[in-house]
Amino acid sequence: MPIQSSPARDAAPAPPPPADDDISDIRLVDTPVIVVFWVLALVVFLQFFTRYVLNNSLGWTEEIARYLLIGVTFIGAVAAVRRESHIAVELLYTRLPRTARLALQLFVDVVSLAFYAALSWLCVHLAQRTFQKMTSIDVPKSLVYWIVAACFAAMALYQLMVLVRHLSRRTSRLIDPDAATSTGPNL
Repeated sequence: MPIQSSPARDAAPAPPPPADDDISDIRLVDTPVIVVFWVLALVVFLQFFTRYVLNNSLGWTEEIARYLLIGVTFIGAVAAVRRESHIAVELLYTRLPRTARLALQLFVDVVSLAFYAALSWLCVHLAQRTFQKMTSIDVPKSLVYWIVAACFAAMALYQLMVLVRHLSRRTSRLIDPDAATSTGPNL
């Protein structure tokens, strides 16, 4: 009896994953956000398990999950500034001539840089004035503010690099959208 091939074996190979699934731009500096994210997932699972399975919730999991979510947000924002992937309203850019788009991009870069630097400075002052401890564990709340301040300082540093690159190359994904990828080049 002849062996018949199955349709699954004769099928064409699967197409490559879409560009959105490409993770080749992950760098070593993205490690903290990945670690904090998985610690957050573990703490939330632990909270769910102890509350609904064991009927005896651990008190510290809710507060720690809240602070870890703050960490994921701000550490992730550092990666977004590095990758130039923060949200942007492109409607105005599409209606302006190229020189005006460049001027607007540089203006946005300078305002972003000033914003990140100012918030870093404010977070440092807030951290220096916070002496309270977390409710469920004996850790100062100022630690959270120090981490946020460090994230804003890192965002300011990356935004400065982005500004220098936009000044030197005179282009970005908003200035020349046809020549750029969906996110900016990595730093």
